[in-house]
Amino acid sequence: MARTTPRTRLAAGALTVLALAGCSAIGADDGPDDATGDATGASDGTVTLVTHDSFALSDGILAQFEEETGLTVKQVAPGDGGALVNQLVLTKENPLGDLAYGIDTTFASRAIDEGVLLPYTSQAPAAVDAAQHAVPGDDEGLLTAVDFGDVCLNVDHAWFAERGVPEPVTLDDLTKPEYKDLLVVTNPATSSPGLSFLIATIAQKGEVQYQDYWAKLRANGVKVAEGWSDAYYTDFSGADGNGPRPIVLSYASSPPSTVPEGTDEPTTGALLETCMRQVEYAGVLAGAENVEGAQRLLDFLLSDAVQADIPGSMYMYPVSSAVDLPAEWERWAPLATDPAPIHPKDIEANRETWIAGWTDVVIG
Repeated sequence: MARTTPRTRLAAGALTVLALAGCSAIGADDGPDDATGDATGASDGTVTLVTHDSFALSDGILAQFEEETGLTVKQVAPGDGGALVNQLVLTKENPLGDLAYGIDTTFASRAIDEGVLLPYTSQAPAAVDAAQHAVPGDDEGLLTAVDFGDVCLNVDHAWFAERGVPEPVTLDDLTKPEYKDLLVVTNPATSSPGLSFLIATIAQKGEVQYQDYWAKLRANGVKVAEGWSDAYYTDFSGADGNGPRPIVLSYASSPPSTVPEGTDEPTTGALLETCMRQVEYAGVLAGAENVEGAQRLLDFLLSDAVQADIPGSMYMYPVSSAVDLPAEWERWAPLATDPAPIHPKDIEANRETWIAGWTDVVIG
């Protein structure tokens, strides 16, 4: 699945992206030959971060970690959150690196069940906050929450105001005639936000009725894009005013990015009754060559420096309660009060069946 989010346009140049063909050689001399987890030499050498392709931190953040530890951070980015976990599973006998970041709610149980991770309990102060977002049933501490956000529909305020059409509020509103041909979403088979939104509809409608709901959306002209960038920047009217559709699948944190220069209000808003909570986790990889370095990098992801940078660089909420959110987030990026509740184990057990059912109804 191609995972693109509001963060993707910020990711270029954030880290050196290594070709996957060369991954197996990365850091070959930086740790022990065995994969028992007792790394040596972690105070120098390389620690390899395996992440999704939207990972980005502001200039100088990772340099701070490198200066403090003597480690060089390298990144392998095999794709979106789904592709990331798939690659971790396929390469678990010869892992792509030392630390994985970006395993999200929809794939967390698979990463745990496939044995690609080592237990680690961070001692960073923010680890207490991270524990509030722990994967249910992860008793070993294989995954540590780093950030979170809500996948929600967004609307273009101006489009609706100019036409005198009330903005939709609920999922059911989207099936009404006045919203025909106005909605664009992303394919759950190719997009992590698309999968999250599919799960949100299943949580609200049930495992049988969700197909009926999507049949109504199809009859009402829903458009399906392969990835977030196409949906948001090509089809959505609220991104730059050129797209034809005023309702798009995005994040509750997207509206602050649409505040025009010289004003203090966004041109878009999130529909908070359509959301699913998405948590992103980090975990030390089983068989990592530099386990100690991976642990130190995970601790750093929970540091104030990184946590404070996450809203501006990755458009997600930090797990740490010790850092201040940007002022515009406090006003324009509220979290949903009742996001769709589905257990990660249920997602793991039914993911492919749900996607197949959606595909039959919407794509045909």
